[in-house]
Amino acid sequence: MATASTSPAFLAPNKRLGWMLANLVALLILVAQVLTTETTMPTQNMSNKERAELREEARDMFYHAYNAYMENAYPADELMPLSCKGRYRGVTPSRGDMDDILGNFSMTLVDTLDTLVLLGDFTEFEHAVKLVIRDVQFDSDIIVSVFETNIRMVGGLLSAHILAEYLQKHADTMHWYKGELLEMSRELGYRLLPAFNTSTGIPHARVNLRLGMKDPQLKKSRETCTACAGTILLEFAALSRLTGDPIFEVRAHAAMDALWKLRHRGSDLMGTVLNVHSGDWVRRDSGVGAGIDSYYEYLFKSYVLLGDDKYLARFNRHYNAVMKYVSEGPMLLDVLMHRPHAKSKNFMDSLLAFWPGLQVLSGDLKPAVQTHEMLYQVMQMHTFIPEAFTVDFQIHWGQHPLRPEFIESTYFLYRATGDHHYLQVGKRALKTLQQYAKVSCGYAAVNDVRTGKHEDRMDSFVLSETIKYLFLMFADPQDLIINVDEFVFTTEAHLLPLSIAQLGNATFSFRQSDEHNVLDFMRTCPSSNKLFPEKVRKPLRNFITGSCPRTTAGKRLSALDFQASNADHLRAVYDMGITMVSVGDRSQGKAKSHEEGEMGLQFMQEMLELTKMQSINQLAQLQAVAYATDEKAQEWIALMAGPSHFSPELIGDQFVQGDVVLAKPLRACDELLENAEEAKGKVLVAERGDCTFVSKARLAQKVGAAALIVCDNVPGSSGETQPMFAMSGDGKDDVLIPVVFMYSVEFGKLSAVMQRRKQPLRVRVMQMVEFKRWQLAKAQRQNQTATATPKPDKEL
Repeated sequence: MATASTSPAFLAPNKRLGWMLANLVALLILVAQVLTTETTMPTQNMSNKERAELREEARDMFYHAYNAYMENAYPADELMPLSCKGRYRGVTPSRGDMDDILGNFSMTLVDTLDTLVLLGDFTEFEHAVKLVIRDVQFDSDIIVSVFETNIRMVGGLLSAHILAEYLQKHADTMHWYKGELLEMSRELGYRLLPAFNTSTGIPHARVNLRLGMKDPQLKKSRETCTACAGTILLEFAALSRLTGDPIFEVRAHAAMDALWKLRHRGSDLMGTVLNVHSGDWVRRDSGVGAGIDSYYEYLFKSYVLLGDDKYLARFNRHYNAVMKYVSEGPMLLDVLMHRPHAKSKNFMDSLLAFWPGLQVLSGDLKPAVQTHEMLYQVMQMHTFIPEAFTVDFQIHWGQHPLRPEFIESTYFLYRATGDHHYLQVGKRALKTLQQYAKVSCGYAAVNDVRTGKHEDRMDSFVLSETIKYLFLMFADPQDLIINVDEFVFTTEAHLLPLSIAQLGNATFSFRQSDEHNVLDFMRTCPSSNKLFPEKVRKPLRNFITGSCPRTTAGKRLSALDFQASNADHLRAVYDMGITMVSVGDRSQGKAKSHEEGEMGLQFMQEMLELTKMQSINQLAQLQAVAYATDEKAQEWIALMAGPSHFSPELIGDQFVQGDVVLAKPLRACDELLENAEEAKGKVLVAERGDCTFVSKARLAQKVGAAALIVCDNVPGSSGETQPMFAMSGDGKDDVLIPVVFMYSVEFGKLSAVMQRRKQPLRVRVMQMVEFKRWQLAKAQRQNQTATATPKPDKEL
């Protein structure tokens, strides 16, 4: 597979500058964008004929995947498109936590039922409903994800039930159907309810379909994600109102109320992982992607479906906080909920691609257009949107499981604006799937967008969401038996009718409560549909790469603006006489003119200054774990480490020194260490995992350790190839010892030295920049004069 992820020409980078460099360059490029004076050409309209052809191609895509599943995998939960067989829980080799979505309940067929109705295939829908009623059962000793089972299975059954009754009235078919799917969804709902038996009302992440929470493997269950707990209400409210059994809606409302109370009162932001028993936050990263995405979606859609004002007020409070702290122009970068001006990640994940669609529904079109344009350029750059990409739009995680979120947002933007640009984007997405994901037995996930290698995986959402939104994008309203504007799409794209609100309402209006005021309801009117998105996209045209106009002679390209992957920038620096060197290439450039040559010299001066500035900034963030290479402590080596947000900062010439001791047990998550006496006054080492960073730090402090080194538990991880990050805490400032983080490769070097030494290894924990200054000062003193009387080495 050909990709445009990198350019063969580059300036030799220092890999250690990744974290600060990526942030600096990306943000400066954003600030430095200038509008060109050329006339913007509007997107060419797509003809009705081409739309119809693409609609039918989307239909063919559906049947290619659906028939492959039915013929080779049913009644399994998923199709394995490369081996062309079904994936069964407990039979197919385990993929770990990924398999929690599987319950041996024919998930792909249930998830796909309502798509058959939208395609107008009532005969196959009726046949599929009969299969589900006959074959699907839930009395299995299997642990499943509450979140995934709800959105895929409960939602799929409810939507199919609603549409089956709709067809009885409007298509004069399926008169034999007596609500069997609704009863199945009620049974499954009851099997999920034990997960809600927590002191907070926030459900556990997993439950055993037969044993509830009595499964021994669930005894230590305590953590869930915000999206996992906050993406229940639409399905459970519909289930209660259709069956008349209020318990489901009551439990889902209670979970949403409990989550709302856990927001940070200063920032109005939420974390991503929490303890269901105590309500304490485990991960305080706050963004709009993985771990939190559909929580925001269900706040807004709960207001739309149920008419309850409190969810609109809550959504608006969160939305304003996200746009204040998380939004950086078109980018959305995670922050710490309790320190919202501190970024917690240097990458974005593909799940945030749903956000522009939600912005469209809430009426905020301009930022939706901007973020969508950024994502489209990422897609053009890498063929697919990778599972995660850095702030300078390089690949962080290269997988692409054929996710629907970007196509979903494209669909809603087209519906809101009527701009045919989004039809062209949809066409590009469709053709890309056809070219790079289609295999003889369905559609295969892409294991790495850089190589195009496939993965033996076709998630049920490919049929229930990805292809569904593609079909809807190119379909006319008269092509559909239902008016989709009368329905709410769940996060799995299942259809719930707005009329559900008339079936009863167990909630109350929050306008009568003191918790919200009138300001929480002010941003509720949609923007004008007359906004022409091309005007919004124009300033972002060269935000990433490849499509910006040639730099004009009147505007000099500066080092801050330069991007090595931008063909126009490469031509501009070549005109200045600067050669971008590839491996093995020793050709020389020559300036086109004396003026261009002077501009080239100025450009290179700026580049050197920029590199110097970035080196200093990066070093200022890094910590060092240093040790002497000889017994006289004349020569020292420093290994790279990352800081923490919850421990005291070592500033200037401050350092902590002590012998290294490994915690027993190594994870340091018990109430007391077995070697507590040995750890006193030492630099303790604990492995990442099982509990939070700050929990390990508090235990180390409790036993009297001088400092703590947390080593990574991922083999092969290295600060040379991965961005360094600052460990987050829980908002309490009770850790008084320095705490640093080391990736596996760096700690492996330290561990090797420890094993070679007969005596305990003594290390210094300090700032990397101070270590460099210390070493530089030593070298200068040694070089001042060869005849000077040697003086004792000045200690920090």
